[in-house]
Amino acid sequence: MAEDPNPKMIRIGYALAPKKQQSFIRESLISLARDRSIDLIKIDTEKPLIEQGPFDCVLHKLYGDDWKKQLVDFKYRNPNSVIVDAPESIERLHNRISMLQVVSELKAKTVSDVAVATFGIPNQIVIYDVETLRDSRSWEGLKFPVIAKPLVADGSAKSHKMSLVYNHGGLINLKPPIVLQEFVNHGGVIFKVYVAGEYVKCVKRKSLPDVAEEKLESLGGLVTFSQVSNLATNERTDEKYYKLMQLDDYEMPPQKFVMDIARGLREALKLNLFNFDVIRDSRAGNRYLVIDINYFPGYAKMPGYESVMTNFFCDLLVKTKVEVKEDDKIGGVVELEREVVDDAEGGSVCER
Repeated sequence: MAEDPNPKMIRIGYALAPKKQQSFIRESLISLARDRSIDLIKIDTEKPLIEQGPFDCVLHKLYGDDWKKQLVDFKYRNPNSVIVDAPESIERLHNRISMLQVVSELKAKTVSDVAVATFGIPNQIVIYDVETLRDSRSWEGLKFPVIAKPLVADGSAKSHKMSLVYNHGGLINLKPPIVLQEFVNHGGVIFKVYVAGEYVKCVKRKSLPDVAEEKLESLGGLVTFSQVSNLATNERTDEKYYKLMQLDDYEMPPQKFVMDIARGLREALKLNLFNFDVIRDSRAGNRYLVIDINYFPGYAKMPGYESVMTNFFCDLLVKTKVEVKEDDKIGGVVELEREVVDDAEGGSVCER
């Protein structure tokens, strides 16, 4: 491994797909990171990771057995380096059944300042083959409409292709393996909760409009889409709906409630960077449903994401240093000295 040309900087190597790199590694992030003694360094994926560095942290969103092995080898050679995040933890989110199982394991309710709020997941089943899909006994426990999602959620364009299925007739156009998730009317609003370590931010987005039960048979079989939060299912029928809709009129979930769920998911999933989508069940205003979890989402869509991410890097590395000291795992490695100081926004800044 090459010697560190600038030992005064915290070195974070990043390995991201081109599209992700373009959206996340912006000059504004690079500049602020440098101001806080953080150097963001592109990892050359054409060369072995073990030959690059040194890195205090490896930030990545790449998949595959070869990359996973490279991370394992790198961590073995560099035990004090932080990997964000562990491949085995990320992989749980690649399956739409396993990703939501963790929600059922969390505490079933939390108390806000106003009332008791509960959370869970929609009724759902997985269909692995066409024969099972055609057998009505397989999905008779679900109530139409349903959202049909690919079982694999690996970030590819194919994994984002979903369908809102109104009735039995729409099922014949689906291609297993898929997850059928019961659609719950939620006022056309979805809450996207971004998590970066201990930072939690909840935002509102427009979503699928509610579906009246009496209209299910007349709506046709299904309609396809890629993202619930930027959909207009039918321009002619929903244009007026979206035009009249004002997001400001919709109440946010209780902050403590969202924070509790975020903390629970972070600990259970053993992940630092993710977001989860939540809807409020129109049938019960204090009932919330987690419908999806995504790894390393589009943080750059958040105003001020640069401060959020640099604070996250600093907090993560300082915390790791403390844990390493406590576990007495430093050995002969000379550890970099860091301290945390408050910036004008109340966050943390890395200094030497």
